[in-house]
Amino acid sequence: MAFVPIYILILGFTIVIDYLAGIYIENSKGKKRKLFLILSLIANIGVLAIFKYYNFINQNFTLLLQGFGFSNPLPFLSILLPVGLSFHTFQAMSYTIEVYRGHQKAEKHFGIYSLYVMFYPQLVAGPIERPQNILHQFREKYDFDYNRVTSGLRLMAWGLFKKVVIADRLAIVVDTVYSNPHHYNSCSLLIATFYFTFQIFCDFSGYSDMAIGAARIMGFKLMTNFYAPYHSKSVDEFWKRWHISLSTWFKDYLYITIGGNRVTIPRWYLNLFIVFLVSGLWHGANWTFVIWGALHGFYLVFGNITKGFRKKINKKLYLENFQIISVFTTFLLIAFGWIFFRADSIYTAFYIIKHIFIGMPDILSKLLKHEDFIEYLGLSKMNFILSAFLIFFLETVHYIQNKWSISEIFIKKSIYFRWFAYIIFIWSIIFLGVFENRQFIYFQF
Repeated sequence: MAFVPIYILILGFTIVIDYLAGIYIENSKGKKRKLFLILSLIANIGVLAIFKYYNFINQNFTLLLQGFGFSNPLPFLSILLPVGLSFHTFQAMSYTIEVYRGHQKAEKHFGIYSLYVMFYPQLVAGPIERPQNILHQFREKYDFDYNRVTSGLRLMAWGLFKKVVIADRLAIVVDTVYSNPHHYNSCSLLIATFYFTFQIFCDFSGYSDMAIGAARIMGFKLMTNFYAPYHSKSVDEFWKRWHISLSTWFKDYLYITIGGNRVTIPRWYLNLFIVFLVSGLWHGANWTFVIWGALHGFYLVFGNITKGFRKKINKKLYLENFQIISVFTTFLLIAFGWIFFRADSIYTAFYIIKHIFIGMPDILSKLLKHEDFIEYLGLSKMNFILSAFLIFFLETVHYIQNKWSISEIFIKKSIYFRWFAYIIFIWSIIFLGVFENRQFIYFQF
């Protein structure tokens, strides 16, 4: 509404449709139940198709017709993509699907159902909640709880730190290089890609932490959305740690629906590939996102095909106990995929990939000669070192979290220690934060 006030009608339309659909699905039998579900899904996917994919489809349709010497009579629409459209649309669809499956009773209170779709902490960028987890919480009474409130505030502060101190600092380099990659050498392209790998994590997980923390302060419990994804030992494990609410959504409502792994092996591989292809398209109406999704689908299929062979090789070479190799390999695969996610076109993505690989000898040469290249990236040498330290600090925190509960350790400390830590942390955000007009990356989805 801040950009186009009438866009509130989009939310109003989907809320009314899905609210009524839930009631009719619950009160109907046989084919009528499926009919109401289909009408609900058409309404939600239709909104997505018009606002997010219409111009993309129309553009490709135009190119196809031009290839055969025809012109496209369909007009292009001058519309703005509503912030977070994909998130609240998927959350709304999960409600009607769960009612249809009998896992959730239809919500009769229109206000409570509306709040389920528009719950402000996670409205525009998730986590994408299920009705079983959140709807009943809106009927419960919450009293002030000191430990719960301070826990929520700590999580919000950690999310803010990841966003303004780490993500927005790394964004300086990423935006500088990726906006005009032809002006930068292989070393710069490699560093910018490495930085984006952590920028997008800190940006999105930072938002998720703030959303979960804000909800926790009020008494509501939202699902965990990230769990140290760059410590994953395989791409399959990565997707169990990254954007968990979306990956489980696709698993429950698309992957299982089309057969999951309860089919022949070739069909199973096809199902995996389809899910990630759709996931890529969900992220944006651009071929770069489609390729990114297809690439992850390929990773999973290839990983399953070669699983037995890789186990034998690791056993022969005594690499089974060196899990750091698997973590590093997985990280490289994920970072490579992020190139397509960040690049503004397929041409730009392939240009960056090509010049990163052909420039590897040049990168090694510069490192050996200690040549200065940092100033061209938009950061001073001190800020470059600070960025590297912040990434190291982030992963150290994740390593500790994997072994112990930092929160439990922290609350056992004396009040003087805790408040000293709070003050230091707040000042670090104030002095190290990059306070520019930067939106959260996932707002565009």
